[in-house]
Amino acid sequence: MKVLAVEFVTSAAAGGTSTGIPRDGLPQVAMAGRSNVGKSTLINALLRRQVARTSAAPGKTRLANVFRVTVEGGPGGPGRWPLYLVDLPGYGYAKGGGADAGKELAAVAEAYFAASVEGRATGSSRTSKGPGPITLLLVDSRHPGLEADTQAHQWLTTLGVEPLIVATKVDKLSRGERTRNLRELERIFGKPALPVSADRGEGLDELWKTIASRARTARTRAADE
Repeated sequence: MKVLAVEFVTSAAAGGTSTGIPRDGLPQVAMAGRSNVGKSTLINALLRRQVARTSAAPGKTRLANVFRVTVEGGPGGPGRWPLYLVDLPGYGYAKGGGADAGKELAAVAEAYFAASVEGRATGSSRTSKGPGPITLLLVDSRHPGLEADTQAHQWLTTLGVEPLIVATKVDKLSRGERTRNLRELERIFGKPALPVSADRGEGLDELWKTIASRARTARTRAADE
């Protein structure tokens, strides 16, 4: 698989999420995770270019940022095909904003998923068209079982969203720690976590294959609706 082009589309806050994000039937990949989990770094590694702002300080992403990505080949289908990547604000912390700002960031993600679920339930083409987003829930492999992560997973499942668990920063673990922590993540979430390292590129090809496979399924469903 090859990333051919990446185009910034829009940024949306909580109040404008339902109308600001495209709902044109193209597959969407929603990136969710706790602040400082390495989400922006992973996005840049996946897209093979610097599009998401990275910082040592958590809470830098304050809006839902949408990118239109064109890729070629892979399980997503032959030739070139597009998708949207939605970079949601990290939950749990907001740089310089305190608890109220943290709630504000969570509201952006909630508005995004709520609009998607509402559109699928009502069949409204204005609000949402096609299946819901392919959701990646990023968790820090060094800290399995954090309450913020388990709460986020529970909330997503109540919306009918079954996120793929992506364990970031596995390069920071020893072999034994990696085995133990991945096993613990599988126990907690009831499904295997996909280990990745944005710094070393580990697991990125497998993650792209998973995204492409799910995107192909989403495009097929959208065509049938």
